[in-house]
Amino acid sequence: MKQLSLSKTRSGFANAKPLRIIELQKSYGRFVAIQEVSFQIAPGQLVTLLGPSGCGKTTIMRLIAGLEIPDAGEIWLGPSRLDKLPIERRNVGLVFQNYALFPHRTVAANIAYGLHCRGIAKADVRKRVLRTLDLVRLAQIEEKYPRQLSGGQQQRVALARAIVIEPDVLLLDEPLSALDANLRIAMREEICALQRELGITTVFVTHDQDEALAISDTVVVMNEGTVEQVGTPVDLYDRPGTEFVAHFLGRANILPAVVEESADGELLLRLGESVVVRTSSNDVYSCGVQISIAVRQHRLSLFAAETGCDGVNGVRIPGRVLEIQFLGSQVHYAVETALGVLRVIHP
Repeated sequence: MKQLSLSKTRSGFANAKPLRIIELQKSYGRFVAIQEVSFQIAPGQLVTLLGPSGCGKTTIMRLIAGLEIPDAGEIWLGPSRLDKLPIERRNVGLVFQNYALFPHRTVAANIAYGLHCRGIAKADVRKRVLRTLDLVRLAQIEEKYPRQLSGGQQQRVALARAIVIEPDVLLLDEPLSALDANLRIAMREEICALQRELGITTVFVTHDQDEALAISDTVVVMNEGTVEQVGTPVDLYDRPGTEFVAHFLGRANILPAVVEESADGELLLRLGESVVVRTSSNDVYSCGVQISIAVRQHRLSLFAAETGCDGVNGVRIPGRVLEIQFLGSQVHYAVETALGVLRVIHP
């Protein structure tokens, strides 16, 4: 993909650096915020820290930025031990959840702030600010103040201020949470496109599963201060490693099953008294072992009992509809069955 350059002396961010987090720990008094967190980001990748409120994802971001000091563990950016450097020596771009724009400064002055702090010559500051304004499509409003901007424009200013310094790593702390639903989608697409073009190693923090699936090269799913699973969006969605991941990353029915057969990458499973399912699996189990399986709600189909349908792949589960929710493009059903209440999504 084409690389964009913010300065004439640097060929874009083609020399992006990998980021490694090694057994990171942080506590606040008796409260353990994160414990033994490890993952790595390839150069130029966008990695999302995904999890519910209080799971530790923002703590990790603050540790990378230098706003907090870890109790244990290491943070490496390329060959440099980042956690040993003071905050002013970490070349990190940061977009806060509330944007943190200076209300008394114009758009251009907000963007230029980091460059002035680094002692960049005024002429070079102006050139870099203009190029960055063009990148984020704000060239026509550089003299306006934050109070005169829409939410989307404020978000672009915060992003521009973070990338104008040509950071080695870009940190985005739930940058879309203050926007309405339609604008969130538009802005996440813009952020994704800009990150791909510039090739900046990026950490994106969110609790929104759709955001994580849409923009990420890799997703780190967190829960109660620990990493539940790391993988691509497709891997995590299709092959969740824990019940938490299956529930949190998309909707799933979790069902107990007993292994009847396990051979050649296939499992024959018994659910309840009469439902037998054959499925593929890379895992090998002993016969008679009880496991849990995740069935995505949109992969179940509903048929009226009188149609005599044989079901999908020969699997048919009688049930009674308890609840219907119409959500425009989808209809959500709750169905009472011998296996418990199953949730079904129909287009």
